Order: sequence, then C-alpha cells, then structure tokens
Amino acid sequence: MTDKPKIQIIYEKAGHTAGMLLKKNLDSIISLNKGPECWLAEVEVLERKSVPDTQDILGRYEMKFNEEGELLGYKRIMLRRRSDMEMIEEEV
Repeated sequence: MTDKPKIQIIYEKAGHTAGMLLKKNLDSIISLNKGPECWLAEVEVLERKSVPDTQDILGRYEMKFNEEGELLGYKRIMLRRRSDMEMIEEEV
C-alpha cells in the first residue's frame, strides 16, 4: 500500500478545514504551494448565497499548514462577487 503524496494530504486537509473551521461551503481550492516554512493554501468559500448565483459573495482565505497538515493560521484576503473578473498570473 502506497502513502498519499504530501501535496494531496495538504489539499484534502485544506478543503476539510475550510468547511469545518469557517462553517461555510467550500467553493474551490485556488492554489496550494510549499513555502520554505509551511504549506500555503488559498481557498474560496461561499460567504453569501444570492439569486442569481452570479451575485454570490465568495471569500478567499489564505491558510498555512505545517508538514504534518496541522493548521498554523488563516486569514481572509479577499471578498468578491462570483461574476467579478479577476486577473490571475499563472506560474509556468
């Protein structure tokens, strides 16, 4: 039996922690990166449901995890409407 890759463990932990800790529905995991001291995950959660859904309010949170997947801290870094366009630079 092979162990899951560390990135997959942190990915699953970020999704589970966002829903449990914030008490909000996870919309997506935007990014997951290994830093020199911790793992950084950016997640979006549904802050407020609206009709039409293009007017939903999404909150983006940065979450920090140690190597064992333990949450070190989190903060909300952005609020946006689902329909808002955003410019994202993708890493190559």
